[in-house]
Amino acid sequence: MAELKEIIREIDTALGADPSRANGLEAVYQFDLHGGQTGSYHIVLKGEESYAAEGGAEKPDCTLKMDSEDFKKMVEGNLNGTQAFMSGRLKIQGNMGLALKLQDVLAAYRTV
Repeated sequence: MAELKEIIREIDTALGADPSRANGLEAVYQFDLHGGQTGSYHIVLKGEESYAAEGGAEKPDCTLKMDSEDFKKMVEGNLNGTQAFMSGRLKIQGNMGLALKLQDVLAAYRTV
Protein backbone atom coordinates (compact mmCIF):
# COMPACT_ATOMS: atom_id res chain seq x y z
CA MET A 1 0.00 0.00 0.00
CA ALA A 2 1.20 3.49 -0.82
CA GLU A 3 2.98 5.70 1.67
CA LEU A 4 0.99 8.64 3.04
CA LYS A 5 3.42 11.20 1.61
CA GLU A 6 3.03 9.60 -1.82
CA ILE A 7 -0.78 9.77 -1.60
CA ILE A 8 -0.67 13.45 -0.59
CA ARG A 9 1.78 14.16 -3.43
CA GLU A 10 -0.61 12.48 -5.92
CA ILE A 11 -3.55 14.53 -4.63
CA ASP A 12 -1.42 17.69 -4.85
CA THR A 13 -0.46 16.89 -8.45
CA ALA A 14 -4.08 16.20 -9.38
CA LEU A 15 -5.25 19.46 -7.76
CA GLY A 16 -2.63 21.40 -9.69
CA ALA A 17 -3.58 19.73 -12.97
CA ASP A 18 -7.33 20.29 -12.64
CA PRO A 19 -8.59 22.28 -9.63
CA SER A 20 -12.09 22.43 -11.18
CA ARG A 21 -12.77 18.88 -10.02
CA ALA A 22 -13.30 20.24 -6.50
CA ASN A 23 -16.62 21.61 -7.82
CA GLY A 24 -16.00 25.15 -6.58
CA LEU A 25 -15.63 23.99 -2.97
CA GLU A 26 -13.41 26.27 -0.88
CA ALA A 27 -12.17 24.64 2.31
CA VAL A 28 -9.13 23.64 4.33
CA TYR A 29 -9.06 20.02 5.49
CA GLN A 30 -6.58 18.69 8.01
CA PHE A 31 -5.92 14.99 8.56
CA ASP A 32 -4.41 13.87 11.86
CA LEU A 33 -3.43 10.26 11.27
CA HIS A 34 -2.31 7.60 13.73
CA GLY A 35 -1.58 3.89 13.59
CA GLY A 36 0.91 2.33 11.17
CA GLN A 37 1.93 5.70 9.73
CA THR A 38 1.42 8.82 11.79
CA GLY A 39 1.42 12.46 10.82
CA SER A 40 -0.63 15.48 9.90
CA TYR A 41 -1.51 16.47 6.35
CA HIS A 42 -3.77 19.06 4.82
CA ILE A 43 -5.65 19.77 1.63
CA VAL A 44 -6.48 23.36 0.71
CA LEU A 45 -9.23 23.85 -1.86
CA LYS A 46 -9.12 27.41 -3.23
CA GLY A 47 -9.64 27.25 -6.97
CA GLU A 48 -6.38 27.69 -8.87
CA GLU A 49 -4.46 27.91 -5.57
CA SER A 50 -5.53 24.44 -4.37
CA TYR A 51 -2.86 22.10 -3.01
CA ALA A 52 -2.14 19.24 -0.62
CA ALA A 53 0.85 19.11 1.73
CA GLU A 54 2.39 17.52 4.77
CA GLY A 55 1.95 19.17 8.16
CA GLY A 56 -0.91 20.82 9.96
CA ALA A 57 -3.00 23.59 8.45
CA GLU A 58 -2.99 27.05 10.02
CA LYS A 59 -6.79 27.34 10.27
CA PRO A 60 -8.52 24.15 9.14
CA ASP A 61 -12.26 24.32 8.47
CA CYS A 62 -12.54 20.60 9.12
CA THR A 63 -10.14 18.26 10.94
CA LEU A 64 -10.41 14.52 10.47
CA LYS A 65 -8.73 12.13 12.90
CA MET A 66 -8.36 8.52 11.86
CA ASP A 67 -6.06 5.54 11.47
CA SER A 68 -3.64 5.89 8.57
CA GLU A 69 -4.83 2.60 7.01
CA ASP A 70 -8.44 3.84 7.11
CA PHE A 71 -7.34 7.09 5.44
CA LYS A 72 -5.72 5.12 2.62
CA LYS A 73 -8.89 3.05 2.23
CA MET A 74 -11.01 6.20 2.12
CA VAL A 75 -8.79 7.81 -0.54
CA GLU A 76 -8.90 4.60 -2.59
CA GLY A 77 -12.69 4.48 -2.34
CA ASN A 78 -12.72 1.33 -0.21
CA LEU A 79 -14.08 3.00 2.94
CA ASN A 80 -17.13 5.23 3.09
CA GLY A 81 -16.43 8.31 5.21
CA THR A 82 -19.96 8.40 6.65
CA GLN A 83 -19.76 4.75 7.70
CA ALA A 84 -16.31 5.33 9.20
CA PHE A 85 -17.69 8.25 11.23
CA MET A 86 -20.78 6.33 12.39
CA SER A 87 -18.65 3.37 13.48
CA GLY A 88 -16.21 5.59 15.41
CA ARG A 89 -13.27 4.97 13.06
CA LEU A 90 -13.31 8.65 12.01
CA LYS A 91 -13.51 11.64 14.34
CA ILE A 92 -14.44 15.04 12.92
CA GLN A 93 -13.86 18.51 14.37
CA GLY A 94 -15.20 21.61 12.69
CA ASN A 95 -17.57 21.87 9.76
CA MET A 96 -19.47 18.59 9.43
CA GLY A 97 -20.94 19.66 6.07
CA LEU A 98 -17.45 19.95 4.60
CA ALA A 99 -16.59 16.50 5.94
CA LEU A 100 -19.56 15.07 4.04
CA LYS A 101 -18.35 16.70 0.80
CA LEU A 102 -14.82 15.34 1.18
CA GLN A 103 -15.78 11.89 -0.12
CA ASP A 104 -16.84 13.41 -3.47
CA VAL A 105 -13.70 15.55 -3.68
CA LEU A 106 -11.42 12.57 -3.06
CA ALA A 107 -13.33 10.52 -5.62
CA ALA A 108 -12.78 13.25 -8.22
CA TYR A 109 -9.01 12.98 -7.75
CA ARG A 110 -8.71 9.24 -7.24
CA THR A 111 -5.97 7.73 -9.33
CA VAL A 112 -6.70 4.39 -10.97
